[in-house]
Amino acid sequence: MTRMEGYKILLLAFLVLLVVFGGLTLHKYWLRSRPPLPAAATSQESPHQRREVILYFASEDGSRLVPEVRELNGCRDQESCIRATIQALIHGPIGNLGPVMPAHALLLSCTEAGGTAVADFSADLQKGHPGGSMSELLTVYALADTLASNYPHIRQVRILIEGAEVESLKGHVDLRRPVPADFSLVRRQGTGAAPGEPAPGTIIEEEVKEGGR
Repeated sequence: MTRMEGYKILLLAFLVLLVVFGGLTLHKYWLRSRPPLPAAATSQESPHQRREVILYFASEDGSRLVPEVRELNGCRDQESCIRATIQALIHGPIGNLGPVMPAHALLLSCTEAGGTAVADFSADLQKGHPGGSMSELLTVYALADTLASNYPHIRQVRILIEGAEVESLKGHVDLRRPVPADFSLVRRQGTGAAPGEPAPGTIIEEEVKEGGR
């Protein structure tokens, strides 16, 4: 092999190394300059939430309140949960219990402040109510007791009709002031009236007019 041929071989090897090194450098630079791939999209939707609530409906003989457990779907915050709870009360019981509100009544709004819930209903709550002192008691206290059972910070409820205060639904329970929760109408499991509570049917008219207290 001549000296000239040796130089050619060395030059060719140098060129090959230069090409390989240049290619690696260019690839590394391209990786650094390429914009990062977008992160995988994550779902912003909160998981489907469920809340178990206790609703109070009329007993089969219409003399007391009886609890019924219900599961609410899509309950995302306290305000929507309270509203959904009242809506479920309007829709009525699933079992053999009796409804406590006219099914066509509408809940227009519901707010809460300082332990008092303010529920504003359409006029159908008043117009469609069957009347009678016991029936009116069951309606008012089913609402107050349902809210207090599921939201302990709520201790009383003010009932409005079309945004306005009313004296009563049908002339028996005073609605001019908030109605506090009162579980004396709730039937204990396997018992009649609890000690110190009025037996079914003995609530007198004067007590009813004062809110049944």
